[in-house]
Amino acid sequence: MHIDAHQHYWDPARDDYGWLTPDLSALYRAFGPADLAPLRERSDVQRTVVVQAAPTVEETRYLLDLARDEASIAGVVGWVPMRSHEAPGLIAELARQPKFKGIRPMLQDLPDDDWIANPDLAPAVEALIAHDLAFDALIFTRHVDAFETFAARFPTLRMLVDHGAKPPIRDGRSGWQSWAAGITRLAKLPHVHCKLSGLATEAAPDWTEATLRPYVDHLLQSFGPARLMWGSDWPVLNLNGDYLLWHSVSQNLLAGLSDAQRDAVFGANAMAFYRL
Repeated sequence: MHIDAHQHYWDPARDDYGWLTPDLSALYRAFGPADLAPLRERSDVQRTVVVQAAPTVEETRYLLDLARDEASIAGVVGWVPMRSHEAPGLIAELARQPKFKGIRPMLQDLPDDDWIANPDLAPAVEALIAHDLAFDALIFTRHVDAFETFAARFPTLRMLVDHGAKPPIRDGRSGWQSWAAGITRLAKLPHVHCKLSGLATEAAPDWTEATLRPYVDHLLQSFGPARLMWGSDWPVLNLNGDYLLWHSVSQNLLAGLSDAQRDAVFGANAMAFYRL
């Protein structure tokens, strides 16, 4: 089974996204399962993991409501206020819904780059571990130090780095060294996995397969095919690409893998990691 390990559904009328404003004309409308269905079918993607796009519990409940009657949604990664005393109880409540698979704080948008290293997060993390849930990390290179501290503190928490830690592709090679070194460090932690997603969005508009190859190769060399999983980041992807193109380019970039390894990246790893 092929699984898109990272995509979004939203409705701007819900009015809790913050970042989703009318000037993002390609994204400022409702996106639901019917919009993605023809793209999934043409790419032979049967199931998806839907990831939060708003820092509210209400949006998480909205996604779980969508998932309840939508067979293509295999799992939902939501949001909870991790430093709130209510977090463990919320996690326990949400975990009663079979398609709730983990949480993602929007670290890239927080003013404190070291937020994730705060020891006050421990009760929420312990609840995640107790309910066998996962943790998605939306980070840039500047977050690597703090995230490494967090990851080392909780070696039994399943963790994912979203979008390859958003390498500065559009800047050329100027930011390569710090990003590549950060990826190498994080990959040394065996419970940290990585999503092969979001790279097109970080590139300049004229990106090609060759543009992305060094970044994909480094992710593959660092994490190996057993800890990488493919995701589209659709519809954010529409800002600088499209679903069918990214899927096709990804297949080409991973053509050197064995059939079993490609099947892992395009589905089996997500199935195992998220307990789908």
